[in-house]
Amino acid sequence: MSPRPYRLGQRQAATDQTRARIVTAARELLTASDGFSGFSIDAVARQADVARMTVYHQFGSKIGLLEALCDSLAISGGMEQLASAFRRPEPLDALDEYIKVFGRFWQSDRLVTRRLRGLAALDPDFEQVNRARDERRRQGLRVIAQRLVEQYGRSESSAIDEAVDVLYTLISFECFDILAGPTRSLEDVVPMVQRLARAALSLNDFVPKNNLSK
Repeated sequence: MSPRPYRLGQRQAATDQTRARIVTAARELLTASDGFSGFSIDAVARQADVARMTVYHQFGSKIGLLEALCDSLAISGGMEQLASAFRRPEPLDALDEYIKVFGRFWQSDRLVTRRLRGLAALDPDFEQVNRARDERRRQGLRVIAQRLVEQYGRSESSAIDEAVDVLYTLISFECFDILAGPTRSLEDVVPMVQRLARAALSLNDFVPKNNLSK
């Protein structure tokens, strides 16, 4: 049997380990008290103890590295569960699940997420990555909002646009972070956002209060 497949497997494992080490280094820089403001490919390479060109070889660019970091956060934050929201036949249940999934995601690594989003105001690469992911969140909300307004209200595009804008704001990290503050738990914040979302869309009367966050 040729050793070639085995060697290829070894190389792939080494490549995967290097990528993981670089992503971990990027996360460590963002959580450091004095490192996040100087985030760069060079700084990440030093933190990961690899050459600068290794980072470029693995990720192509700083945007590629940030995308990989965000993908890692999404996996650890349970974002794969988002699909379950769209399978709910009742649109209010879909909205509840959407809020719960994003609540868990925002809670899973608040410091890194806070700094990723804060740096978007200063660095165009951070801004581009955040904007693309925010747009996907908005698109998901548009699907749910369209179902909500068709079932419980007007179906014209202006009503859908308004519902999307309201929900997009309420389900943002910034809203979650402010509501959670230093003391509130995920179990406190998720029902709060669910109530706010229904109130903003005048839908509170359609759902019993004991159904919140279930």
